[in-house]
Amino acid sequence: MLVSIVIRTLNEETYLTQVLEAVEKQKTQDVNIETIIVDSGSTDGTLAIARKHGCRITHIAQDDFTFGRSLNQGCDFADGDILVFLSGHCIPCDHNWLQELIAPIRSGICEYCYGRQIGSGPTKFSENRVFLKYYPLHSLLPQEGFFANNANAALLKETWEEFQFDESLTGLEDMHLAKRLVGQDKHIGYASGSSVYHIHDESWSQVRNRYEREGIALADIMPEASLSFIDFITVTARSIAKDSYAALRQQVFMRNVTSIFLFRTLQYWGSYRGTRIARLIASSKRKSYFYPDRHFEKPKEKAKEDVNGSSRAASYESAQ
Repeated sequence: MLVSIVIRTLNEETYLTQVLEAVEKQKTQDVNIETIIVDSGSTDGTLAIARKHGCRITHIAQDDFTFGRSLNQGCDFADGDILVFLSGHCIPCDHNWLQELIAPIRSGICEYCYGRQIGSGPTKFSENRVFLKYYPLHSLLPQEGFFANNANAALLKETWEEFQFDESLTGLEDMHLAKRLVGQDKHIGYASGSSVYHIHDESWSQVRNRYEREGIALADIMPEASLSFIDFITVTARSIAKDSYAALRQQVFMRNVTSIFLFRTLQYWGSYRGTRIARLIASSKRKSYFYPDRHFEKPKEKAKEDVNGSSRAASYESAQ
């Protein structure tokens, strides 16, 4: 059996060597591996690292980039029977990562399986808490619901060929696909034994931008889910309080107090903004969420627009 590991990259030189070395150390048994790089214009040493490790490389122009389109291109380029998606800053924790991730697919338990993510390095305290919430110690095979995350996931190739990823979304293409699969009586699984160290070293503007674009995507996936301003205030205050209590218990509160306040405020402010402006944003403007430094103008909200709020959107915090 051939497994294709698909990694999307844009200037991922900081951790890519560690990622690829961990891939090369996997216990493969009867599995052969190829590693696919889908690069969207790296200007650092990313491509040199990929070539050094024997990766197959395909390119996507920044003007053509969406998360779903880049994955579809990588999947089409791949030859494997199972497609594995791995972030360029997610480092497999041990030699069994791959076998644990693909085992539920090989056994027929599910068609789409995602693994555990553990915060590491510069990942912020509150985001580590997000990882703990959504990636528990126990597996769910199969799980209920359609949460999934492509930072560490596997998908049967023939399932991708039938469904593919939505290419118009500004994020959460994994949840969108999972929802469609569940609607066709297919199964999603969570394999806790397949763990990666997920390293997020983002500026505060990048945190807000990430959750805003995911809020826009969530409005497409779940039109009934949105945050009202009261929801924003409520969930932000509650999350700050819970994180602060956890930090106090771990005796790390003073070094994380500012980070906790900023992360949770920007997380939910981004989600609130994203779900509000989702209907106003033209497809040509969505590029600003992929490449904000290219100065695409973001739309302004209509005055006095009514949005019925629901705190359910807050339960879909993404860690991609």
